[in-house]
Amino acid sequence: MKSSLTSLENHDAFLSRHIGPSSEDELSMLQFLGFNERNDLINAVVPSNIRSKEKLPLGDYSLAKSENEALNLLASIANKNKVFKSFIGQGYFNNITPGVIQRNILENPAWYTAYTPYQPEISQGRLEAIVNFQQMLIDLTGMDIGNASMLDEGTAAAEAMTLALRTCQSKSNTFFVANNVLPQTIAVIKTRAKPLNINVQIGTIEEAQQAEAFAVLLQYPGVDGAISDQSTYQNIAESIHAKGGLLIVAADLLALTLLTPPGEWGADVAVGTAQRFGVPMGFGGPSAGYLATKDAFKRSMPGRLVGVTIDAQGQPAYRLALQTREQHIRREKATSNICTAQVLLAVMASMYAIYHGPEGLKKIALKTHRQTSILALALKKLGLTIVNQNWFDTITVRVPNASQVHQLAQKQACNFREVDAEHIGISLDETTSREELNLIWNILGGQGTLDIDALDKEVLGAIPTSLIRQSAYLTHPTFNRYHSEHEMLRYLRSLADKDLALDRTMIPLGSCTMKLNATSEMMPVTWPNFSQIHPLAPQDEICG
Repeated sequence: MKSSLTSLENHDAFLSRHIGPSSEDELSMLQFLGFNERNDLINAVVPSNIRSKEKLPLGDYSLAKSENEALNLLASIANKNKVFKSFIGQGYFNNITPGVIQRNILENPAWYTAYTPYQPEISQGRLEAIVNFQQMLIDLTGMDIGNASMLDEGTAAAEAMTLALRTCQSKSNTFFVANNVLPQTIAVIKTRAKPLNINVQIGTIEEAQQAEAFAVLLQYPGVDGAISDQSTYQNIAESIHAKGGLLIVAADLLALTLLTPPGEWGADVAVGTAQRFGVPMGFGGPSAGYLATKDAFKRSMPGRLVGVTIDAQGQPAYRLALQTREQHIRREKATSNICTAQVLLAVMASMYAIYHGPEGLKKIALKTHRQTSILALALKKLGLTIVNQNWFDTITVRVPNASQVHQLAQKQACNFREVDAEHIGISLDETTSREELNLIWNILGGQGTLDIDALDKEVLGAIPTSLIRQSAYLTHPTFNRYHSEHEMLRYLRSLADKDLALDRTMIPLGSCTMKLNATSEMMPVTWPNFSQIHPLAPQDEICG
């Protein structure tokens, strides 16, 4: 049925009819707070600088529409998005979502309607998938224990900061953050630190060793792509430990297939995101953050943790362990303000690791690193300077006029990271093709076609020798068994059969965020103009 909301005046009349004036109970509450009308309260609590100065021009959007009409309208809006190829990096990367994962997890209500597994006896499939995620974190970071995911990397870093404050021996109230930590992470840390009276100090990695702080946060590799040698990181760890503090490292999971894990050179906590493990960028979110730590800090670890126990029949069973924050736990006893986990995206990331296995992940990492090194060499031959001497997938390039470079890039439908007037950042990923390497080279002054094969024979790696990973990872059979599509499909089905989500029934103990969303609501999630999803791999290969 069509609504009569064809103008702003009619919209206001609609609100008046259906919402009506303030009720007696509402008036009593307003008067108790010292206000006469609802608008008086809104004016008092909503800052004027973010208040809309005009009424919303709803127009046709206020008309009731069928699902098909709504999808067509949404598609027309999506088509206005200009989907550029991103070389920005900064914690978000293009990646290839395997079709078996896209269709059977991201687009499958057996997985996307499953939420926090309150009742382990009916959530065994989901819990097993989360245990896989936790094992992936432990193996890649070199830590003893990993949680069931967090909101994003910034949130994980802020939670690590408060974990350090609760558990360390230092009496300092200063939290030192290296200046090449992701800017959005620094912003979240500052926001969380303010009400806790934590002094956030920003400085270079060289200054970190002398910092008088209860904890130090490093980025590995840095937002600028830089990687220091192992002795630098070890010296920082030893220095902060001698002062009773902790070392926190924000680490790239894909890079850790090639780099020595932070747990092996002295870090106490590792944080980051699993976004590049098959989770589409989605214009900046959401993504599954992670936090992994030493066993000594498990009682103070924020977020969720899934453990293995023995059931009444003597069989292994999964359960939630160390519940650090939930409705039934008193606030003063909670160790975190995180009440949930990114279950769907954590499952996707874990299955991405399972599908590729340790060798597949390493191949992706080697290709990404090799292409970055080829590009760096090509740019050096153009006379440009690469600021960072070592890198995994990101280089910072000194250019004569950065704004002009950005304009040229945008004309070619791609974006570089904006650093300053004389520097740009370029990050590559598993989707980068030969054509895109040539495009970047042309934008930065190259002429014609880049001879990639010749450069490939000449190029050297750019990871410090002391940091080349020697330890094994993902050795559990689960990460070495399901590498074909039909094997993965059957594994996912077996887990779903051991679980209970809203595609089958209501769950007795539920949550306000558990909803069996309409299919038409979920379809746009994987539209390219919204999700930037890459279901297919480029056809060319460089240096497996």
